[in-house]
Amino acid sequence: MADASFPWQVDDDALGADAFDDLDGPLTPEPPHPINWNLLTAEEAEIEWMELNRWVNWLRRTYGLPASVVPPFWHRHSELVWELSALHLHWLSAYDPDQHGSAPFGWHRDFADARQRLRDWVAISGTRLDRDRPTRQTTWPGEVTAVAAGDVSIDDRDADFATSVMEDVDRRRRSASGFDSPRI
Repeated sequence: MADASFPWQVDDDALGADAFDDLDGPLTPEPPHPINWNLLTAEEAEIEWMELNRWVNWLRRTYGLPASVVPPFWHRHSELVWELSALHLHWLSAYDPDQHGSAPFGWHRDFADARQRLRDWVAISGTRLDRDRPTRQTTWPGEVTAVAAGDVSIDDRDADFATSVMEDVDRRRRSASGFDSPRI
């Protein structure tokens, strides 16, 4: 169910099953460029989150990807965000009108490799279709032992995404003021 305060959310029931069949262009008219999530301002991050979320929804529906490849809570795991962001950039570049006609074939070849990496990341992260937990971290000698967090059930994926994005944007705004640093 879409919420007017979060324009990147889409009411799937209202749009129909083929609403994501056509990505008619990015939300921003810029040429494709690598995204360094560590360096984005709050405003840039919000735009990139919206773009990536829209594209990931399109990708998982178009290719019928299971949660073992693209889980609903991918946005909670930096390893999945980085992998999906790189895959999105590769897709944008491969389907750019100025690109060579065989570029989409190269994207599909690389997509096969990326699907295996995504499976590996999902297995490591512990995120599942209906629940999530933070990716476990290995403590190196001399570091403070990290407390292992348990699984959390999440009933509304879109609400969780919106909350995560707003927390990230707020964290980045505080960082610009010298209070906190972005974490992706």
